[in-house]
Amino acid sequence: MDQSRAPLYDALEAMRNERIVPFDVPGHKRGRGNKPLSEFLGERCLSVDVNSMKPLDNLCHPVSVIKDAEALAADAFGAAHAFFMVGGTTSAVQAMMLSTLKSGDRIILPRNVHQSVINAMVLCGAIPAYVNPETDRKLGIALGMSFASVERAVAAAPDAKAILVNNPTYYGVCSDLRRITELAHSRGLRVLADEAHGTHFYFGRAMPVSAMAAGADMAAVSLHKSGGSLTQSSLLLCGPRVNADYVRQVINLTQTTSASYLLLASLDISRRNLALDGAAIFDKVTRFARYAREEINELGDYYAFSKELVNGDSIFAFDETKLSVNTMDLGLAGIKVYDLLRDKYDIQVEFGDLGNILAYVSVGDKTKHIERLISALSDIRRLYRRERKGLWETEYIGPEVVLSPQAAFYAGKRSTPLEACAGGISGEFVMSYPPGIPILAPGERVTPEIVAYIRYARDKGCTLTGPEAMDVSRLNIVTEVLGNG
Repeated sequence: MDQSRAPLYDALEAMRNERIVPFDVPGHKRGRGNKPLSEFLGERCLSVDVNSMKPLDNLCHPVSVIKDAEALAADAFGAAHAFFMVGGTTSAVQAMMLSTLKSGDRIILPRNVHQSVINAMVLCGAIPAYVNPETDRKLGIALGMSFASVERAVAAAPDAKAILVNNPTYYGVCSDLRRITELAHSRGLRVLADEAHGTHFYFGRAMPVSAMAAGADMAAVSLHKSGGSLTQSSLLLCGPRVNADYVRQVINLTQTTSASYLLLASLDISRRNLALDGAAIFDKVTRFARYAREEINELGDYYAFSKELVNGDSIFAFDETKLSVNTMDLGLAGIKVYDLLRDKYDIQVEFGDLGNILAYVSVGDKTKHIERLISALSDIRRLYRRERKGLWETEYIGPEVVLSPQAAFYAGKRSTPLEACAGGISGEFVMSYPPGIPILAPGERVTPEIVAYIRYARDKGCTLTGPEAMDVSRLNIVTEVLGNG
């Protein structure tokens, strides 16, 4: 297909040049009705913030320019079908799960999944069969799924319908997706990939394998993260084994009927950009990340980890564009370094957890930005370094699943002080965001170790989300399971 085309973008430009008098929504009428908003975003932007109309197609039932744009995206990503998503990759993950699983179906997946995966199980009633990932105690992170662990999980859950794989994790770790896919398909299981952080795998050189290239059935791809589109715009990719018409029906259960053409156009333009120039773009990103990693490791006390971790199994491959930096030898929690970078040096990194920071490097960066980050980290080491003591040794705590996420979420619950929750079953989430991986999910046993970890993370300044009690001083504990549980 001609990847230099951008049919949706072209249709919007043509509409902009027509002398249309709008008697439809949105009510700002191309920005004329909201001068402050127009001054903030610009008339050019608001002139294409429009509703579905015949020349612009309709995302719920595309037949013209959106259909053509999605076909171009499918071709660029090597998929049989591609769907434009305007609810972020969360909506793509949930559509992927809901189109594959029904109530009572089991899915094999790592526990270090994004909250959207567990939210999808709350919605559809699926039951998790977790593969507890190996951990790196020095770094305090969960790794990928070892193939032997996946084999054991498949044998232990012969009725499972699917396997979900992170490709990659937030930290850049990849599992052996090809081999897992071959195993799954030999047992009749569908393979789903959360590729929120893997857009560049489809276009960069010497990258870990993408989900579609590995033969996965579906992949949720955050084009807005490393691909350059607007925040909240994503893709859902499907392989040839998937009924795309049914997937569209499932998407329409939850996705808005008033899709933003700003988001849709950004997907069309970004796909074209990556299809034409993606290899050069991600060569530059990789060079930036490699240089930053080398310089940071020269500073001492920091550890910017990379491909040296690869072991061919639980770390089958590593995404070099992820500039993950461990701060434990500095005597500082990652969240502390995150705060110092923001408050003292005007540098905003993606996140800080208890042991690491992640600086998201992209084509939008310049050499001077990379140098500024390195200089700030050097300064922090000089001014704030302290003896390493009292820091948490590992971040991953394996769950004890007692109830399905859906059963626990809709169960009768009692608000309980955090210190009194040990032994109970959680009826809600607790997660550090970002990265949005739950510490505790509905249906899991609250252990003393989890209580201590939540308290420690809260005291260190991590942003904890999920519970009704926003200060995480209390949790909702299951008291009565409704229905079959």
